Amino acid sequence: MWKNYFKIAWRNFIKNRLYSFLNVLGLSIGMAVCLIIMLFVGYERGFDQMHSKNVFRLNEVQNWEGMVAPQKVALSMFPMGPTLNEEFSEVLNYTTMTNGGDLILMDKGERVTIPNTIWADERFLEVFDFELVQGDKSTALKEPNGMILTEKRAKILFGDEPALGKVLPVADTDSAFAVVTGVMRDIPERSHLQFEGVIAMNTFFDDQEGPGWGANWFNTYLELVDDVDMESMESRFPEYLISHLGEDADENFQLFLQPLSDIHSGSSEITHDYFNYKKFDKSYVQVFFFIGLIVLFIAGINFVNLASAKSIGRGLEIGIRKTSGASRWQLYLQFITESVLMSLVSLFFAFLIVILSLGSFNELSGRSIDFPLLSDPILLGGSIFGAILGGILSGIYPAGVLTGFNPIKVLKGNSKSGTQKSGFRNGLVVVQFAAAIFLITATFFANRQLKFMQQRDLGFSKEQVIVLPLNNSYSDRFITLKQELLSFSKVEQVTASGQRLGNNLHQTSASYRGSGEERSLATSQIAVDPSFLDVYEMELVAGRNFDPENESEIGRTYIINESLAHELLEDDEKVEDLIGANFYIFGTDSTASIIGVAKDFNFNSLHHKIETLAMFNSGNQGFSEISIRTSSDDFAQTIGHIQASWDKVIPEQPMEYEFLDDHFAELYQADQTLETIVSLLTGLSILVSCLGLFGLVSFATEQRVKEIGIRKVLGASVLGVVSLISGDFIKLILISILIAVPISWFVVKEWVNDFAYQIELDWWVFVLAALSAIVVALFTISTQATKAALINPAKTLKSE
Repeated sequence: MWKNYFKIAWRNFIKNRLYSFLNVLGLSIGMAVCLIIMLFVGYERGFDQMHSKNVFRLNEVQNWEGMVAPQKVALSMFPMGPTLNEEFSEVLNYTTMTNGGDLILMDKGERVTIPNTIWADERFLEVFDFELVQGDKSTALKEPNGMILTEKRAKILFGDEPALGKVLPVADTDSAFAVVTGVMRDIPERSHLQFEGVIAMNTFFDDQEGPGWGANWFNTYLELVDDVDMESMESRFPEYLISHLGEDADENFQLFLQPLSDIHSGSSEITHDYFNYKKFDKSYVQVFFFIGLIVLFIAGINFVNLASAKSIGRGLEIGIRKTSGASRWQLYLQFITESVLMSLVSLFFAFLIVILSLGSFNELSGRSIDFPLLSDPILLGGSIFGAILGGILSGIYPAGVLTGFNPIKVLKGNSKSGTQKSGFRNGLVVVQFAAAIFLITATFFANRQLKFMQQRDLGFSKEQVIVLPLNNSYSDRFITLKQELLSFSKVEQVTASGQRLGNNLHQTSASYRGSGEERSLATSQIAVDPSFLDVYEMELVAGRNFDPENESEIGRTYIINESLAHELLEDDEKVEDLIGANFYIFGTDSTASIIGVAKDFNFNSLHHKIETLAMFNSGNQGFSEISIRTSSDDFAQTIGHIQASWDKVIPEQPMEYEFLDDHFAELYQADQTLETIVSLLTGLSILVSCLGLFGLVSFATEQRVKEIGIRKVLGASVLGVVSLISGDFIKLILISILIAVPISWFVVKEWVNDFAYQIELDWWVFVLAALSAIVVALFTISTQATKAALINPAKTLKSE
């Protein structure tokens, strides 16, 4: 029986080539999109799954006077790990780590660099399941100067020689050294922690008696009991903070726990998140998943519509089979089989599309997603099961229509008498195009928001600026390097800073004394060279710039931004009144003062509002970034000169460079990925919708071919016939627009609210999206309608 069902299904598949082609193309595109999105979602959700323990990251919410808004940060204080382990029974273990930067060592008389190192305590390999291929996990980080390398870095340094036990002096020091105590298997790509070397924390300070409660620049991870009640545990954090930091601590700090599996994609609102490789927003993952389902849903609607429309031409077949004794159930199974066969053939082509397009998708998304079809039985079996289930669900309505024909009426020649009204089919067309119009609108607004962020005036000039990371131990050579660089005519200006614009600038505590009492507050801060404002073309609204000739200003002069100025101003005071007021960052010269107020500029991503900021003249100390403004488009020649100058002044450190506008573009990489993928999926959804519309128009004109012939004989023009056929479909598109526009407005409004700086939801964008849908639909409809209108009526009416 089933063999016969499949044989008949295959014959019908081959016989109705246009119907089969449209269905397979639409379904295969929908399935391929859904498969790729599922692979992407699986990739994102697979981060940090290599660790077996119940690990959480300890984060803070900081809310100090001077902050624009409370700020979530991926930071914690050094003593929090041991004290939480001691005072909370839920904590089984902990580890504390921080960024170690690049470590420059000496090997056989040559300088070698261990990039991207971290400092970690001896419990690091107890909490995390990173695997050592050489060394002992229990002792590798126990002794001072111990260092673990990744396999890749050990191979670069030592080749095939055993790395364990190698002693490497630290460059430019008299006695510091590092001992290789372990070699770690290379870090999997799907780990939010990425590093090439781990230095024992006790090299720098004792694990238990390190920096005190003010040292808020560490990352703490806690291993908790499996059945931990997070709500109960977090409710005791305020009392914990008060006991260690004083009675007002809970007003300035809050603590919260974040599951390890949530760090990669659940940290979009968390700043100072320095250890989060390929950080992504899980809401974007949900968007991709939702849109993938929409495309598949549209393809499914195509199948239902085309199958039910095609049923009109199979009335005679059904009538004969029913009079020959076929039951409705047998016929039902036959048409469900046809539907499942169509779905399985589409799945095969979907697999081919995924294999051919996954490389381009990886390049687009910056991921390394693979398609282990044959090696993953769950993926293969799930895809086949999904295709069969989808075929059954998609075939239920068409099968019901086909098997519902009245054989007596059909065999009398009334092939339409057994069909149901087209209301349901029209409803599906409305839903299909409403979904497509929604995606068109969302794409337009996503593109506008992204361009708005990329083109917005940040308050400083980032074009033609090359930035070079500098090991701060070489800060004292900056002036010499600056002079060398300025000797080249294509280099206009050079400056240095403690951090790079576009990154989360460090927060610190500061003191201000104006006309009233002394105040303590928190602010972002950055150490700068006196020419910093000139290089970045920043404006002053009050006061003056740093004086590079006056060495007495070093460490004693500050330029603050407008946001900080407004925070400091008392009633009836003007910005100019702040000039000369006592202001200093804790730990620096307490006699320092404000000499200028700079116009606000966006030193961070436009996802965040401008925070308060203090820039101070640090002379020649504490620099980790060099900024070079050039006047040439011949960057190859300019980079060559910069490289020569660098090698002359700082030969110990390999030079790296990046254009600042590229660095800022990286801040919106997730948004760019979202916009590009949504645009692609929107285009595919429109294509699939138009395939269905094309098929429906083809079947509609086929059914009305005699009517069209009679109308032409009676004098109807080609344009009139095209308008007649198009009219009913355009009405459906207009209904789709009325449904899609308010839904689009609501969804887009919610999305742009996540940005501190956002576009207006202009009415004309909705009109443009609607017109785009109408134009595409009209083009699709008119091709088939015009073809039908041009047929010679003598050919269509000769049988009458």
